[in-house]
Amino acid sequence: MLRTALASNRIVRIRRGVFIDSGLWPEDPREQHLLRVVAELELYPSAVLSHESAGTSWNLPSPGFDAWHTHPASITLPSGGTRSRVGSAVHHIGQLPPAQVTKDSDGRPITSLARTAVDLAAGRSLPDALVILDGAARLLCAAMVARPRRSDYANERLAGAAREMLEQASLTRRPSGLASAIALADPRRESAPESLSAGHFHLAGLPSPAYQTMLESPLGRLYPDFYWPEQRLIGECDGAGKYADEDAYVREKEREQALRDLGYPMVRWLAKEIMVSPQLVVERVSRALT
Repeated sequence: MLRTALASNRIVRIRRGVFIDSGLWPEDPREQHLLRVVAELELYPSAVLSHESAGTSWNLPSPGFDAWHTHPASITLPSGGTRSRVGSAVHHIGQLPPAQVTKDSDGRPITSLARTAVDLAAGRSLPDALVILDGAARLLCAAMVARPRRSDYANERLAGAAREMLEQASLTRRPSGLASAIALADPRRESAPESLSAGHFHLAGLPSPAYQTMLESPLGRLYPDFYWPEQRLIGECDGAGKYADEDAYVREKEREQALRDLGYPMVRWLAKEIMVSPQLVVERVSRALT
């Protein structure tokens, strides 16, 4: 019966032994990934969504060109054996502290946001780790207030609490090697390319900038991505999202000109540049700072 239903496309095989009505199989690749994790939980009820699958569920930013949902489904099992690839899924083995397991919006067991970020950031370079840790810090800060505003991400009390949660999660995840990266995590950075840039600037020994600092202008209050107050230098990391339409492009140019007219020099780089050729960006910013 199953072979007939598969042949007629009435059902979809999610993984060996687990099927779903084809009418319920989503078109969205992210939703497909999460259903593959559900299939793993059907066969391993003591498991917890973790790593890339938890990153998908929490909507954490990814440091590469591939989103988390493009990776195999990932779960953590509580005992016995070692990390393994089972069909199209990855099984991790580890005893998770109860405080680091929660429920997702659909009631499935999942590693906490802080533990997920630590799992995904461990073993990565500082810039890549900051993409994940900054994203987690923003989500943690947002969860501490009713309606998050830009000022909440700049609130050091909230940012410190977010870093403390990340640090606590890292202490039970051995080895993590994330202490220095967590200390640099900053919820003010609004995108993965900004976090990558901050990481590469730190490694290059460039002066530490401020992030999303308010500057008054004839257009009102403006918040540049990076700002070095000693040099009055503004840094802007441009991604495709900034210019979703022609009006957005024009507004950005008006904003830049207003800042230049006020005597702020500016240096710009593309998100693709910091991902592919970070040394070129570092050299460009270094020249602008001298």
